[in-house]
Amino acid sequence: METNGHYFDQEPISTQLEGAVQLSLPDFSATFVTASNVFSWKKLDTGTKFLLLNVPKPEAPPKNVLDLGCGYGPIAAVMEHRFPSAKVWGIDVNRRAIELAKRNTRSEETVICAPDEVPEDIAFDLIWSNPPIRIGKENLKMVLTRWLGRLHFSGVAYLVINKNLGADSIQKWLENESWETSRLKSLKGYRLLEVKHHV
Repeated sequence: METNGHYFDQEPISTQLEGAVQLSLPDFSATFVTASNVFSWKKLDTGTKFLLLNVPKPEAPPKNVLDLGCGYGPIAAVMEHRFPSAKVWGIDVNRRAIELAKRNTRSEETVICAPDEVPEDIAFDLIWSNPPIRIGKENLKMVLTRWLGRLHFSGVAYLVINKNLGADSIQKWLENESWETSRLKSLKGYRLLEVKHHV
């Protein structure tokens, strides 16, 4: 059965079909509640799993970490597990995704919300994201500019982007915007990018 709508709609109007997705990593396993019109609701997105398997361990325990475009919350849930002393933030424009991510995360300290609900004074030590490429490249650049701008000076962001959806041009754009950007790994067309402030 097809549903009408997109995962980046703020208020999906289609009938909500519930689903479940399994995540199995060497250090963490969970089953997430999902629903239609939320990104990759029938199975865990390959890019998300690639990020979670390959993202480096931070040198120091982070204090504030961000799952940018959290969907139903798999990245935020892994952040909770790996950084128990950190405050985890998960943001999305999709109200259905926000409600699901609240159900799929466990810590009382975790905040799942819309982007405009994040206090302006919060700076992030770590950002993990499988960003919403399908909103269009110009919109994506605005999203990345906004949230990379909230990165602590010593912080780092890890983005997973499919080569066929513009990973290399996004990397070039980030470099032109004066971000130190490295491709850490590639797999099946996915690129794992590390983004930092220039020293």
